[in-house]
Amino acid sequence: MDPLDRIDEIIELVQESRSVPMSRTNFMFDRGEMIERLDELRSELPSELRKAAAVLDERDRIIEAGRREADRIISEGETEHARLVSVNEITVSSEHEGARIIAEARTEAQRLREEVDDYVDTALANFEQFLTRALASIERGRDKMHALREIGTFQGEDSERPLPF
Repeated sequence: MDPLDRIDEIIELVQESRSVPMSRTNFMFDRGEMIERLDELRSELPSELRKAAAVLDERDRIIEAGRREADRIISEGETEHARLVSVNEITVSSEHEGARIIAEARTEAQRLREEVDDYVDTALANFEQFLTRALASIERGRDKMHALREIGTFQGEDSERPLPF
């Protein structure tokens, strides 16, 4: 029988006992019957207490295993979180660095384009001046040649004289 059932029986026995004359709180019952029931309860309690203690120990063991597992999962989660944050930070940092390098390269390319344009413009301007002077010199030479031809200097008799230009 369950110890709680035994306790219920003892309570019922006390409730059904006769009251002591002239008292409401004192009662009379069969001493032997009460001792017998209490002995039965005592004999049942140790095994029940051992079972309860074993259940409590098992509960504590399960709770501790659960705590260890929870701590392990939390630790793994924190490690994974740190790894992901690190990877994310590296990715963001790389993207920023890439954007910075591209911006610098575009700025440098624009500077070089402007420098090359200036150089080519200067070279073409110098070449234009050279060609202008050359054309002017050619034109002057042709004009002199026409002038000399018209005045007859190119005849065989004066061929020993140097040309005036």
